[in-house]
Order: sequence, then structure tokens, then C-alpha cells
Amino acid sequence: MSILDPQTLLAGMGPWALGGLSLMIFVESGLLFPFLPGDSLLVTAGLLHQSLGLSVAVIALCAFLAAAAGDQVGFFLGHRFGRRWFRPGARVLKTAHLEQAEAFFERHGGKALVLGRFVPVVRTFVPLAAGTSGYPYRRFIVWNLTGAFLWAVGMTVLGSLLGGLPFVADHIDLLAVGLVVVSVLPIVVTALRRSRAGRAEQRVAATTTRDEEAVGDRS
Repeated sequence: MSILDPQTLLAGMGPWALGGLSLMIFVESGLLFPFLPGDSLLVTAGLLHQSLGLSVAVIALCAFLAAAAGDQVGFFLGHRFGRRWFRPGARVLKTAHLEQAEAFFERHGGKALVLGRFVPVVRTFVPLAAGTSGYPYRRFIVWNLTGAFLWAVGMTVLGSLLGGLPFVADHIDLLAVGLVVVSVLPIVVTALRRSRAGRAEQRVAATTTRDEEAVGDRS
């Protein structure tokens, strides 16, 4: 089973599908592992709810509770440990990921906890950024529950509605692949932008160095 194939993943879990889905949502939300297919997993679960023997309401409720609980863990990890675990060259806990979430949080305030839910990687680190920055817990809990509800319930219901369309029902595998691509796309775009910005900075630095050397030679 591959985590990039939500349909096969859910089907392979058998009677443990609901528990497996809830665990993956919790881990993605709170345990600093951002590379799980949260969006596509929820939509696919909504699409396949009948074959999984689960109701849309039960899937949405469990996903909501797992997402909210995960963010609670992320907040308290940020409050307790802050930036200690992050390193610039780390494979997962990169300083850049936390800085991206902190910048997102600073721009949007508490609403980042809602908006960030719909952005892969960012949704993993925004609760951590909230805890690190000392955001008031009473305000955090309100935004956390709101974001978890809109995301978990919205994605699951969207999947169930799409399942009523004949084309979608007959091409679930293609839809799952498309959802994964769409989910990963913001990560790829961000990485490309950072790479391009890094190359531009190197060119500027190289040009500045050559100019300074030329000035030195003329002196």
C-alpha cells in the first residue's frame, strides 16, 4: 500500500479503515509529519464510504476529532519546545518549514489556523507556530475547532457528493491521483520559488563580488 494512493490505502485497511484514516489525520496535524495525503484521503473516504461500510457522518466526525486533537498536540509542542527541534538541513523538521508557517501565521493571525488547514505542509506547522509565538490558547482553541470542522467535514462531504457523479464514480482511481497532485502542487511551487530566489541571490552576490574586485583593482 502506498500513502500516495488513498483508494488502495483505505481499501487495504479493511475494517480498520476508520481508525487508520483518523490516525493519519492526527499524525499529519500534530506529529510534525507533513507528507501524508490528508485532503485526498478525506475526499476518497467520502467517495468510497459505502464500500467501506461507513457513513459520511461517522467519517467526518472522526476526522474532525483527529484533526482538532492533532492541532492541540502541535500547539503544545510549539509552546514547550519552540524552535529547538528544527534544523536548516533536516529532512522533515526543516527551519524553513517552520518559518513558512510562522510567516503565514503572522500575515493572517488566528485565521491562519483555518486557512492553513487547506494548505499541505502549512497545516502541519501552523499550530506549532502558534504555540511558539505565544498565541493565546483561548483564541487558538476557537480557530482550531473552526478550521478542523470546515476542513474535515468539508472534504468528506465533497467526496460523497462527487461520488454521485457517474464519471467520478467510474474513475475514482484517476480522481485520487489528481487529488494527490493538487495537494502536492503547492509544495512543489514553493520549492521552485525558493530555488529560483536562491539562484538569484547567488547571482547578485557574485556580481557584487566581481564589482568590488574590479574597484579594488582600479584602486
